[in-house]
Amino acid sequence: MVPYTQTLVISTMAIGISITTVTSHWFIAWMGLEMSTLAIIPLMSQYHHPRAVEATTKYFLTQATAASTILFATTTNALLTGQWDIQLMTHPIPTTMVVLALSLKLGLAPFHIWLPEVLQGLDLSTGLLLSTWQKVAPVILLVQIPAANQELLICLGALSTLIGGWGGLNQTQLRKILAYSSIAHLGWMVIIMQFVPAYTLLAFMLYISMTTAMFLSLKLYQSTDITSLAMSWAKAPLLASMLPLLMLALGGLPPTTGFLPKWLVLQELAKQGLPLTATFAALTALLSLYFYLRLSYAMTLTIAPNNTAGLTPWRTSPPKVSFPMPTFLLATILLLPMAPALLTLVLISNV
Repeated sequence: MVPYTQTLVISTMAIGISITTVTSHWFIAWMGLEMSTLAIIPLMSQYHHPRAVEATTKYFLTQATAASTILFATTTNALLTGQWDIQLMTHPIPTTMVVLALSLKLGLAPFHIWLPEVLQGLDLSTGLLLSTWQKVAPVILLVQIPAANQELLICLGALSTLIGGWGGLNQTQLRKILAYSSIAHLGWMVIIMQFVPAYTLLAFMLYISMTTAMFLSLKLYQSTDITSLAMSWAKAPLLASMLPLLMLALGGLPPTTGFLPKWLVLQELAKQGLPLTATFAALTALLSLYFYLRLSYAMTLTIAPNNTAGLTPWRTSPPKVSFPMPTFLLATILLLPMAPALLTLVLISNV
């Protein structure tokens, strides 16, 4: 893609998400969502591969359906209550429709079918944008909606944690595994959203950090399936020793940073009198942890068949490490001791 075109597309996507984040009017928020959706489509289809074109088409149809539902629901709410303000959306039927439409945009279960297939057809750079930056606006809108159906959000969150863990068990493609990981993490965010929105924002920020480090590492290795991970140590030995810790952080295993949001969510669910929901979420986290352990095993304890020249490419052509990757990688592994400061910062900013 021409650099000028790429700059224009990325700038439009950033402006659209920023508009949706800062506005309080539903129509303007809808316009921002559409700007970000239309801006990422050229990035998704830039390689003109049949898989990329198929993924772009699926993404466009899904997002168009969600956007039309949001516009219809918010217009209905304006007719019934006379309000276009996001925080004054009080009628239960339009509110439920908007929550379901935003769930479709995010890829929450049971509206998750499109996400693994779309992510599988994209390159790792565009997949990173789809998994992180494109989810900012829908999450912010979900946090702002008041008096949403609490049972609906708990059901969507619990089902997403289950599907996200269960769906990744039999996958061999890393992009599909990361798609199901995204579904599971979003489930943890949604399940606590109505009780403490600050925990949702903290979990989302840590999710962006962990997912960015994972995508950049896979891009460095040029790995798209589990088999290719077995030779990652030969390309960058130091990174290969850190990447299993990143995978365990995505699984929420202490003492990594990924343990913090899961611990806070389980603690708050217990305080709210929902011990069964907390137990269910903790059990589904074991499913996600299993396939992350599977990736760690494939990366550290197995060696793919190869010739002698293919075992030591790091001696002749070491890969170039981009600046953001070490930052996000270290933040993913080492931020847990700063949990009180992070929690205080998020709570203050939320007030």
